[in-house]
Amino acid sequence: MDGYSPTLIATVAATFFAAGVVKGVTGMGLPTLAMGVLGAVLSPLAAASLLLVPSFATNVWQLVAGPSLGTLIRRLWPMMAAIAVGTALCSSLLVGGESRLLTACLGATLVIYATYTLFAHQLAVPRKLELWLSPAVGVATGAITGGTGVLVIPAVPYLQALQLQKDDLVQALGLSFTVSTIALAAGLAGRGALRMEALAISALAVIPALAGMWAGQLLRERISPASFRRWFLIALLILGIEMASRLLR
Repeated sequence: MDGYSPTLIATVAATFFAAGVVKGVTGMGLPTLAMGVLGAVLSPLAAASLLLVPSFATNVWQLVAGPSLGTLIRRLWPMMAAIAVGTALCSSLLVGGESRLLTACLGATLVIYATYTLFAHQLAVPRKLELWLSPAVGVATGAITGGTGVLVIPAVPYLQALQLQKDDLVQALGLSFTVSTIALAAGLAGRGALRMEALAISALAVIPALAGMWAGQLLRERISPASFRRWFLIALLILGIEMASRLLR
């Protein structure tokens, strides 16, 4: 850990605690928030390496805590399989370090989506379209995850458009993010891009991440469904603004 100063370690811990709180409340946001903050002081590849273990741990917690795991797996497995393949194949883009423009474009898309959905009617995907739309969304999500380390587009808008119940939506997000994290780790490891030092710091970051997620889950239990949806979309908007602003730095 010689390459990580006490200040940087403290920054990593504070970042993952804050990201855990956001994830506990909204069911998402840890990798994107972590990439946004840590990307300001580290390379995208180094930031992605640090988020792997906390992302995996919090996503598994989110995944197993919900009520409908079996049902969601049966419904969403084509999307999950496509995410795994797309992420593993496109992780070379992150290793190459050419993700800034793509991430900014994704942020702009996220801002447009969140703003529209906050002030317009909720988008909905008919059940009959899921058979072909789920794999397409999965491939796109995997390609974007492999290129940027950001797991949310277009998986999050798509899962929200399925009109799942609040707890089912949070669990479905946990399923998607777990698959994405495992596939990203496999893709980076297969290209020799993971450093043991970064993984050691990543493992330690699980503690503040889980503490933040626990605090966030307590907050979520006190939020009504309408408030949950509104804050969910506001979180998407904030994350999108952060991602889009990277071209200005």
